[in-house]
Amino acid sequence: MNRRSFLTAAASTLGLASLGPLARLARAQSSAVSVIDRDWTDARRARQVPVRLYLPSGASPERPAPLVVFSHGLGGSRFGYRYLGSHWASEGFASLHVQHVGSDNSLWNADGRWALLRRMHQAAQESEAIARVRDLRFAMDQLLDSDLGRQIDGGKIIAAGHSYGANTTLLAAGARVERPGLPMDLREPRLRAAIVISAPPFHGESSPEQILAGVGVPSLHITGTEDVIRIPGYYSDAADRVAVFNGVGNPRKTLAVFAGGVHSMFTDRTSPGGVQLNAQVKSATQELTTAFLRSVVAGDDSSLQVWPQRHGAILSRFVGPAQG
Repeated sequence: MNRRSFLTAAASTLGLASLGPLARLARAQSSAVSVIDRDWTDARRARQVPVRLYLPSGASPERPAPLVVFSHGLGGSRFGYRYLGSHWASEGFASLHVQHVGSDNSLWNADGRWALLRRMHQAAQESEAIARVRDLRFAMDQLLDSDLGRQIDGGKIIAAGHSYGANTTLLAAGARVERPGLPMDLREPRLRAAIVISAPPFHGESSPEQILAGVGVPSLHITGTEDVIRIPGYYSDAADRVAVFNGVGNPRKTLAVFAGGVHSMFTDRTSPGGVQLNAQVKSATQELTTAFLRSVVAGDDSSLQVWPQRHGAILSRFVGPAQG
């Protein structure tokens, strides 16, 4: 992988399988959630931007829902991370899952190993990294201007993402990488906060602090002690996730490290890390992210404060936000 490519992506983020122990919870949530697919095209960029929206049943013009805009990892799609989207919507938060066509599940259609490697290399280039952030902005604009827009609170928008999507989220939240002739200031001013799951470092850059100093919104970082990324031509160990957390400039940042947690555990796949731990981490992640969302949009920190005690058995480390 090109050393000058400043973004990297995770291994497989596919996985639309049943959530096993969480399946009953998902069925209970489904009655409180509408799932809406839209196939949008950004005509200015001649780029398709498919989305899936998880909308709370109680959302209305009188009670618009806060919005999470979610960015998938390398090889993912709008159909992934449903355990998060459906849960957030059941808790009153709309969740818009954006598909990035230059780094989505079409990668896996490559004919042969070398074609796959070539596609993965192209997906990690600066042009695709920039396009992904613009996908988020376009999707937000389209949703707010659509027939569904009156049910969304445009003043309460949070970005979230896993792996490559975590990098996309950080760029939208104010991370800045200097490249001659490229628009590296991609900050989206409408964002109130960022949820960063398994973020790779910005590849080829030596100072996370310099890149991430501009992240000015509160952030939640989630990872695991075995959160290692291995793809052809690239390796990133679990310590890199913590380095990203440390580099973020805004002191209102929270870190949760799950003991034994692996990189693809945070997708919809049920086996990574072991079936039992996988289900426990997913459930704890649902609870933690929802507590963080409530803290951001309603100023209610009560659930966030008690979360570490509730899940101490599977936690390796927890760092709460600095006060003030």
